[in-house]
Amino acid sequence: MAVRFTRVVAALITDERERYLICQRHRRRPMPLKWEFPGGKIEAGETAPKALARELREELGIEAVVAQPAARLRHSYSDGTRVALLFYRVRQWRGEITNLVFEDVRWVPAQQLPKYDFLEADRELVHQLAAPRSKPRPTVKSRRA
Repeated sequence: MAVRFTRVVAALITDERERYLICQRHRRRPMPLKWEFPGGKIEAGETAPKALARELREELGIEAVVAQPAARLRHSYSDGTRVALLFYRVRQWRGEITNLVFEDVRWVPAQQLPKYDFLEADRELVHQLAAPRSKPRPTVKSRRA
């Protein structure tokens, strides 16, 4: 018998300063007050981009331009819950981001993400996003004599 995973989609929303939008789960929801990236379950018959657009409309009141997938991972929680997560980058949206369902929302630089108490399923990606990136090599311009 195949192991079932709940399909979930989430957004890596970044602003012009390359900060990530993170959201704190409401205190009355499962896994209360944990931080996460906005998104949710993919409903039957929905594509991942359509599900993410719907979730961002419901949670933040925005019409997002969903870009290419950025990461994919699977996680099994100790209670037996299994999730298959698909993360998309979102750099453009229409409307003003409004907290409609969360305890809190914050813009956070990548290197500060690990300071927040994220859902277990997000932690590996959080550490990858926070890891220092190698600096691009300087461009050498050659001159002709």
